[in-house]
Amino acid sequence: MALQLQLRTVSGLRGRADRIAKAAFRGLSFYTRVMENCEDEARFDETFRWPVASNIDGNEILEIQVFNYSKVFTNRLIGTFRMVLQKVVEEGHVEVTDTLIDDNNSAIQTSISIEIRYQALDGTVGTWNDKEFLETPSVHSEGDGRYPLETDSLLSGHRQGTDGSVGKSNQQSMERSFRRIKFNDGYKSVASEDPEDTRAKAKGKEKRHLTLPFRAGKGVFSAMKLGKARPTKDDHRKQDEPAVLEAEDLDRKVMRLGGGLDPDTISLASVTAVTTNVSNKRSKPDIKMEPSAGRPMDYQVSITVIEARQLVGLNMDPVVCVEVGEEKKYTSMKESTNCPYYNEYFVFDFHVPPDVMFDKIIKLSVIHSKNLLRSGTLVGSFKMDVGTVYTQPEHQFYHKWAILSDPEDLTAGLKGYLKCDIAVVGKGDNIKTPHKANETEEDDIEGNLLLPDGVPPERQWARFYIKIYRAEGLPRMNTSIMANVKKALIGENKDLVDPYVQVAFAGQKGKTSVQKSSYEPLWNEQIIFTEMFPPLCKRIKIQIRDSDKVNDVAIGTHFIDLRKISNEGDKGYLPTFGPAWVNMYGSTRNYTLMDEHQELNEGLGEGVSFRARLLMSLAVEILDTTNPEINSSTEVQVEQATPVADNCTGKMEEFFLFGAFLEATMIDRKIGDKPINFEVTIGNYGNQIDGMTKPVLRRKKEGGDGDEEESELLHNSSEDEADEDGEMVSVSSSQPMKPLVTDRNYFHLPYLEKKPCIYIKSWWQDQRRRLYNANIMDKIADKLEEGLNDVQEMIKTEKPHPERRLRGVLEELSSGCLRFVTLADKDQHHSSRTRLDRERLKSCMRELENMGQQATTLRSQVKKNTMKDKLKQVQNFLQKLRFLADEPQHTIPDIFIWMMSNNKRIAYARVPSKDILYSIVDEEMGKDCAKVKTVFLKLPGKRGFGPAGWTVQAKMEIYLWLGLNKQRKDFLSGLPCGFEEKKTTRGQNLPSFPPISLLYTKKQVFQLRAHMYQARSLFAADSSGLSDPFARVFFTSQSQCTEVLNETLCPTWDQLLVFDNVELYGEAHEMRDDPPIIVIEIYDQDTVGKADFMGRTFAKPVVKMSDEQYCPPRFPPQLEYYQIYRGNSTAGDLLAAFELLQIGSGGKSDLPPIDGPTDIDRGPILPVPLGIRPVLSKYRVEILFWGLRDLKRVNLAQVDRPRVDIECAGKGVQSALIQNYKKNPNFSTLVKWFEVDLPENELLHPPLNIRVVDCRAFGRYTLVGSHTVSSLRKFIYRPPDKKAQHWNMTGEIIVNMEPEVPIKKMETMVKLEANSDAVVKVDVSEEEKEKKKKKKKGGGGEGGGEIEEEEPDESMLDWWSKYFASIETMKEQLRQQEAAAAEAEEKEEMEIAEEIKLDDSPMKGFKGQAKNKEKSKAPKDDKKKKQQSAPELPEKKNKQKIDELKVFNKELEAEFDNFEDWLHTFNLLRGKIGDNDDNATEEERIVGRFKGSMCVYKVPLPDDITKEAGYDPTFGMFQGIPSNDPINVLVRVYIVRATDLHPADINGKADPYIAIKLGKTDIKDKENYISKQLNPVFGKSFDIEATFPMESMLTVAVYDWDLVGTDDLIGETKIDLENRYYSKHRATCGVSQTYSIHGYNIWRDPMKPSQILSKLCKEGKVDGPHFGPGGRVKVANRVYTGPTEIEDENGQKKQTDEHLALTVLRHWEDVPRAGCKLVPEHVETRPLLNPDKPGIEQGRLEMWVDMFPMDMPAPGPAIDISPRKPKKYELRVIVWNTDEVILEDDDYFTGEKSSDIFVRGWLKGQQEDKQDTDVHYHSLTGEGNFNWRYIFPFDYLMAEEKIVISKKESMFSWDETEYKIPARLTLQVWDADHFSADDFLGAIELDLNRFPRGAKTSKQCSLEMVTNEAELPMVSIFKQKRVKGWWPFVARDENDELEVTGKVEAELHLLTAEEAEKSPAGLARNEPDPLEKPNRPDTSFIWFLNPLKSIKYLICTRYKWLIIKIVLALLLLIMVALFLYSMPGYMVKKLLGA
Repeated sequence: MALQLQLRTVSGLRGRADRIAKAAFRGLSFYTRVMENCEDEARFDETFRWPVASNIDGNEILEIQVFNYSKVFTNRLIGTFRMVLQKVVEEGHVEVTDTLIDDNNSAIQTSISIEIRYQALDGTVGTWNDKEFLETPSVHSEGDGRYPLETDSLLSGHRQGTDGSVGKSNQQSMERSFRRIKFNDGYKSVASEDPEDTRAKAKGKEKRHLTLPFRAGKGVFSAMKLGKARPTKDDHRKQDEPAVLEAEDLDRKVMRLGGGLDPDTISLASVTAVTTNVSNKRSKPDIKMEPSAGRPMDYQVSITVIEARQLVGLNMDPVVCVEVGEEKKYTSMKESTNCPYYNEYFVFDFHVPPDVMFDKIIKLSVIHSKNLLRSGTLVGSFKMDVGTVYTQPEHQFYHKWAILSDPEDLTAGLKGYLKCDIAVVGKGDNIKTPHKANETEEDDIEGNLLLPDGVPPERQWARFYIKIYRAEGLPRMNTSIMANVKKALIGENKDLVDPYVQVAFAGQKGKTSVQKSSYEPLWNEQIIFTEMFPPLCKRIKIQIRDSDKVNDVAIGTHFIDLRKISNEGDKGYLPTFGPAWVNMYGSTRNYTLMDEHQELNEGLGEGVSFRARLLMSLAVEILDTTNPEINSSTEVQVEQATPVADNCTGKMEEFFLFGAFLEATMIDRKIGDKPINFEVTIGNYGNQIDGMTKPVLRRKKEGGDGDEEESELLHNSSEDEADEDGEMVSVSSSQPMKPLVTDRNYFHLPYLEKKPCIYIKSWWQDQRRRLYNANIMDKIADKLEEGLNDVQEMIKTEKPHPERRLRGVLEELSSGCLRFVTLADKDQHHSSRTRLDRERLKSCMRELENMGQQATTLRSQVKKNTMKDKLKQVQNFLQKLRFLADEPQHTIPDIFIWMMSNNKRIAYARVPSKDILYSIVDEEMGKDCAKVKTVFLKLPGKRGFGPAGWTVQAKMEIYLWLGLNKQRKDFLSGLPCGFEEKKTTRGQNLPSFPPISLLYTKKQVFQLRAHMYQARSLFAADSSGLSDPFARVFFTSQSQCTEVLNETLCPTWDQLLVFDNVELYGEAHEMRDDPPIIVIEIYDQDTVGKADFMGRTFAKPVVKMSDEQYCPPRFPPQLEYYQIYRGNSTAGDLLAAFELLQIGSGGKSDLPPIDGPTDIDRGPILPVPLGIRPVLSKYRVEILFWGLRDLKRVNLAQVDRPRVDIECAGKGVQSALIQNYKKNPNFSTLVKWFEVDLPENELLHPPLNIRVVDCRAFGRYTLVGSHTVSSLRKFIYRPPDKKAQHWNMTGEIIVNMEPEVPIKKMETMVKLEANSDAVVKVDVSEEEKEKKKKKKKGGGGEGGGEIEEEEPDESMLDWWSKYFASIETMKEQLRQQEAAAAEAEEKEEMEIAEEIKLDDSPMKGFKGQAKNKEKSKAPKDDKKKKQQSAPELPEKKNKQKIDELKVFNKELEAEFDNFEDWLHTFNLLRGKIGDNDDNATEEERIVGRFKGSMCVYKVPLPDDITKEAGYDPTFGMFQGIPSNDPINVLVRVYIVRATDLHPADINGKADPYIAIKLGKTDIKDKENYISKQLNPVFGKSFDIEATFPMESMLTVAVYDWDLVGTDDLIGETKIDLENRYYSKHRATCGVSQTYSIHGYNIWRDPMKPSQILSKLCKEGKVDGPHFGPGGRVKVANRVYTGPTEIEDENGQKKQTDEHLALTVLRHWEDVPRAGCKLVPEHVETRPLLNPDKPGIEQGRLEMWVDMFPMDMPAPGPAIDISPRKPKKYELRVIVWNTDEVILEDDDYFTGEKSSDIFVRGWLKGQQEDKQDTDVHYHSLTGEGNFNWRYIFPFDYLMAEEKIVISKKESMFSWDETEYKIPARLTLQVWDADHFSADDFLGAIELDLNRFPRGAKTSKQCSLEMVTNEAELPMVSIFKQKRVKGWWPFVARDENDELEVTGKVEAELHLLTAEEAEKSPAGLARNEPDPLEKPNRPDTSFIWFLNPLKSIKYLICTRYKWLIIKIVLALLLLIMVALFLYSMPGYMVKKLLGA
């Protein structure tokens, strides 16, 4: 069945253009070729054919579209022709000529003429030749639903309908015809199931390119396969097939167009053209060579334990243990507290591979009462793996609360919170710590939990069940000597391995039992872990180990990533896995005692061989902790598990792997002398040396499925096939062959026309569906990645319209996603699908559908200006796709290709099985299946690290095919055509028997021309810091070198290399689209020894066949940049072009001529021809020579007379000679220039080289160092836009600064936030306007309605007030930025959502309008926001308005672009780059710095520059630069403080001090070291006199003071003062916010603002400043307004212009032309680095530098920033009474409850000074009376709200350590016991800065006061001075709930030390000011002193009624007794009548 369309002509076209047509039927489109330059008629004459699987319905439609074709822009639609196929179906053949219709469905004059034929489904099928199919024995009987070729998924109901009518043979042939795919043309059929009509999309005989969402090739330019169709040997042409047009002469570009999709989807030539433009028969090679995994790196884990809260337990002494991996560290112990404050910092350093690092567990545990003798009891712990921290933003958690839980007791709930910072730093990561300031904000614990985003705060306990069933294919692990002896003696033959499985997860390990001597162990055990869910540990490590008496070794390791087997979304699923086989890879299987690759078996690095496979499964169950039966231990348990059925992992199928080696070149010369062969293995199949165990996976005879299948296969097959199949022995390795020499480094194998093949049969469970889904997603991802690379390339090379390309990429993405959804949906529900398969499929379909929609929406939002953001979003798509495509449940193991020499394994390549897996559906096919792939073999394991891994061991062109044996018909289809198969004798005449070699009968001869123009940014390979590079070009088995250019990193070879007589095998047309790749390697020539490898890149030549013209657009080819790689890192670019020209029958005479050598000096070297080399024009390069700095010695001699040589493109200039570098390192002549020819295209500009040489005596020169400016672009002068110039100068722009004033001087208005209800006092009388003294403070929101007393006046404020206020502002700004960012994101999401809605709605037009409105609104809002943000910040806190400075949380350089506004610094490098990537830091190679600049412009200099007033021609473009004569400067360095220093002493602390070095001055402030501090406050300033340029590098270091031994450097920072000094940003002295002449904010600069302003205006040639009346100043065309009065220290007012001038300075960047941002008054934060630990921050230093020239008036004294001295206070606490204290004791006699109460109190941090009241004995009601006074003296820092304590840490400490801790008072109530320990009853902790006001009476005092702090009015003792009231004591009960255990009435009274001296008071109840004795009830006197009284009291009160009742009862009893006693007597008397 087929539909065939002949498109003849399209006529009536308008204009002249390139035309292209597209025909579409059932979703499958074909494109015609492009008709170039046709006018009114386009004669296409092309035939297309659609094989169809189901009958065509009469109302289906065929659509043809005609376009004007454009190479760059979108094709423009001319018109469309649609035809209903009713008539075609009826008649079978129709010819039509009709007009086209346009977009609006109206006819246009263009008409089209076509002919259509249709073959229906009836007898006609027989005309197709059956020989094309593999005659598979028919497996199914009539009614049975199984087909031989899995077509059930492809044929829907239509076929079932015809079942009866069509005979069996016919039905079968129909199926075959449906799957008739002409593979030799490189096509695959594509089929998909669609409910309405089964659209079997397949490609016809036509060689046409299909535009499915995926192209077969991975190319940007996957070429359309045009060209001669080659009939197969048995396939004679049928009448019904059209002759195929020859389309060789077509423009190749078109063919690259992948079918000319909308050119948005076309990629432009990419830098690495090779990685992309690869067509159907070749797949893309991998460029990066070196394995990065498994290589050790430096990591540092830093953890700060700040404090713990709410620890569960009574009166504990907690210690925190911090554990990372195996290392443990402990904090100090805090006594008797449930909320200890530690603030201790720990650092762990590691040097391990990343995988090992990220699996390490960080464990924080709180331990109670640990001491030397006992280990203490665990309160609770928290664990997380390092990887989780590393994936956080900034690689850190900052100030987060970890939830502690008890692993021993699952039912317990949380055990407290621990606040900490955790950061993980790898090399080169820098961590931005959020700024450390006083933490006043009360911690919101729940909102700041230590959990990654998306993890719920209430984590539950869960059980992880890991079931281990069995393993197969284990290698032998013991030596066989003993085994052989045993075998000889007892005939016992044992398997030489004793395996067991070990599972490690979250820091715990569990293992199964050991199965003795078994290659196929059976365990059926499950290992159970109990862990919180979701776990914060990402990977489970499963390892098969061999048990051994000496030591157990790993056999293989596999990691399961929990993120890949679970999904946390709403429709997500818990982790689940299997039962599925897991393949393990590791070292080679041959057993040696010392396996050098053992690490590979541990899971480090890429495995180089199959080791074993393991059947396992995983399930998770969330525990219901309330259930009493649950076992509450978290120990790992191992139990038996129920075995699984054999077929649960899928039906056993026979797979067939075929491979052909087309080329083996570049074989390393070390192995070139012995014969070489290649071996391919899949699992253990094919492994002849050490596979040993017979393939156990062949379970054919194990009963069940396998058995039937086998017998069926045998019964139904024809004789010969059964024979063949039974006998086909796998051939897994090629014949050994001796290599031949290619050149001095490499050999090659002479395969010539005979290509060896291998084939292997293997048996695996059939789980191809998993791999198919992964392949579909991989292909979408590959396509997306390639598109994104193109877009980035376009942006980088500034090609037009990258946004169009991005839109195209998004369109491809959305269609790809939809295609996945349709393809994956037809997943058959076979029994072996695991739960994970089902869930993954669901979630992948959801994700991709979603992604498709988002892509569509994004496409509409991509505009020029939104490009960058959208690109980021699309990259996220790419990551997500890659993540989804990684299939966690393995199926078929990977394929390994080993190169063997002498039966020894030398080098290998590993090919994932999914990449070469065959499917009949195009998208599901592996990307390298049936393609020729270039593979580079590498050394195994550690041998491949470093330089050894960079050299290629061998380059192979290899063809692989893997599929079910029964689908094997087409396994040769993708090979280059033109071969004969050579088979073994047995398979000689069997058509489908695989060949053992291919003999190529067709060969083509070519000439390759490699135009090697230049390379840049190469790698320094010599000790001089330069290289002597040459390039070696390899093509097939030939190689050639360019010449060696000495001493350069940017060689311009300009050389043409010609390779003659290159023989390529195969059909000519295939060569055109699929030439082999060229490998270019760059080496450094050494005089002795062999050349050093410097990098490698690949390229693909442009091919010209002998019958094509050598003319544009394809020829001559353009130069392109190719990225050079060295290992995994980039090492420069190569600019070159390559063309491959076929030598036709006429020989070489037909080729385009080559010009002979032009340059006599270069000898016979051919230059790059004219059409290819770039067009040049004349440029002038001006160089500013300023000076040289920090030159190091060269060969031990000092540099004395240096000179700088500049060279660019062969021309250059030399600087003046510096006569005496020591005396003056600046140049005498500042500006020089030279002229040079540079390419017009800026991207091709050669680099500029800067070299410094030292001129020695006798005319000798030595190279000091060199620098390469790789891109001149930033130095190119671009004349300013004339138009922009003009508006600047017209009219005045009034910049009204009024709003600025209240922002900074808040006395005029105090806006209050809505939430504070304070009363505001504001005095706004005129005189107050400028006064700061009498400022009133708006009442605080803190005191809740109270008006606070006035702030201390100005004299109280100091520099630190300003600093802390600024930090608050900075934090607030950061918060706002974050909020704004979040808001923007939300808005964007809303927009996307809106657009999705709008896209479906009719209101399309409205959308645009809405968008525009929003746009116009935005800028205004923006401005408002800017103005508001400043005033709001300080007002949030309602603190007094303090002038602020700017705190930068980075270096000043980072903010101001390194101060390179006109003076640039170039680092001079020398020495070669280290071999392994790690230590190749540039720092170590720097030998000095050159300061200067350059300017490049086309030669006639624009007039406006030269004509300008004051133009000095000697300075060229560098007008107005200062002189570079030496200058004396006073440098004033202020050091504020350091944070997070790296601990230098054993105790985890450091004793830091500051050392400053500038030139010869070296200041060490050793005596002022700060003891045991990692966050020291230095508060110092240092004055140094220096002379620029000799002394311009300032080094500030922090050292650790040691009593003995030398002091250690903690870290240092370097500041280039010279660049700051000369910068236009004026970094000499920061401009402050306000100008004042006294007080804490005094103006520091000797020049007043008005003087600075005049100077700036003069230098910048700006008109002004003109001060006018009424507070106005005009500068250029801007008028600024502001206040004009200032007050001196006596309160006198004066007129001044300074405020105005300052306003202008603070807005200097707005001044036209000359403006730039001036450095504000600031504090910068600089990272401290230690040269021993490169790249890892050792802490940060807050500081700033002022510089004052000595020839100016001297500046005032330095500002005092010495640390605030803590103020001495005394806190007096009177404990009056207690009430309702719980009663603990039982009385000995009466059993009644009572308590002997006393109260204990202390200030936090001073536990040793705790004070107790006396004991109130025997309280029966919980009431206690004390009248007891505690006195706590303490030192307090008001600004930081911390108490300062100085004490010795231990008796061995040398000096006291200062601690800063929050001011918290702890009161505890206890029950005194005489003989046992006292019992703790309850406690309360009051933060003296904010604690709840005490209740008036005991009744009103409740638990609320502790739990509900947020809503209660808070007081601060520092403001209130005296507070009295009742507070509750609380403790936790058995259920962990807080309960009130008593109440205390207390009075707190705070006095300063002076006040305390004036009114002293005694401790307890002593003099002076004694308290009266408490009035305690008598019972409290001990009962034995006064027993009767006490008994009376006891009995009377409580037991009165009881006693009365007892007495009465006793009386009654006595009476009854008496009665009974006397009764008989009386009776006798009475009876006897006595």
